Amino acid sequence: MKITEIKQLLTEDDVSESDLTMLSLDSRVGVQKLLASYYKRKAKFAEKKLAFNNRFFYEKKYWSKKKIVAGVDEVGRGPLAGPVVTAAVILDDSFDLIEVNDSKKLSGTKRLELYPLILQKAVSVAIGIKSAQVIDQINIYEADRLAMADAVKGLDLKPDALLVDAMNVPINLPQERLIRGDAKSNSIAAASIIAKVFRDQLMEDYHHIYPEYHFNCNAGYGTKDHIAALQKYGPTPIHRKTFAPVSDFYK
Repeated sequence: MKITEIKQLLTEDDVSESDLTMLSLDSRVGVQKLLASYYKRKAKFAEKKLAFNNRFFYEKKYWSKKKIVAGVDEVGRGPLAGPVVTAAVILDDSFDLIEVNDSKKLSGTKRLELYPLILQKAVSVAIGIKSAQVIDQINIYEADRLAMADAVKGLDLKPDALLVDAMNVPINLPQERLIRGDAKSNSIAAASIIAKVFRDQLMEDYHHIYPEYHFNCNAGYGTKDHIAALQKYGPTPIHRKTFAPVSDFYK
């Protein structure tokens, strides 16, 4: 085989053992480099798949008892503007998107790629949102909890239990609080991706209403450009009045 043909062959996921044996006997340096690269890619995939399966540890405890469990996560506690957004996601043992992980570990491009796939493959997905006005009225922590409850209530199926990233949801269901849960549970990780992409799109839409603040770039967080715009133009209706330095405009 020509090296170009071998290169094409080794892009496939499952190369036959007979072909691999044949290539291992090929003395050409270029062929051996391609073979080494193939094995390295396969080992990396196997490692990623093992980590993915391990992130079903908590879900499997419920699945073994024929119970439905939902993962819950949030995004947007720290920004100066915009809502807090939460998501609740129910997965089953057929879920096979091994690249699903803590949204903070993924690029924006990868999150956008995974978002519709999660919606397609998950058993149920729901969103909860609390506005800047609600955050100002009851504080960000309580607004976050209520948004999580809304997300859970919005699911097509009622879960038997919740896996929550470091929070307690004010809803009458058994729940496990997992510190850094989005790195420990695929259900929470999927929820983190859904919430992040959904909120980023909301802030993209707000950018078209308030272009001076560049919400499409900062998602409402207190970047240097955002603070400069705030000082020049003052707060918008979606700014959180109780968050400094926005609160300085209301003294």
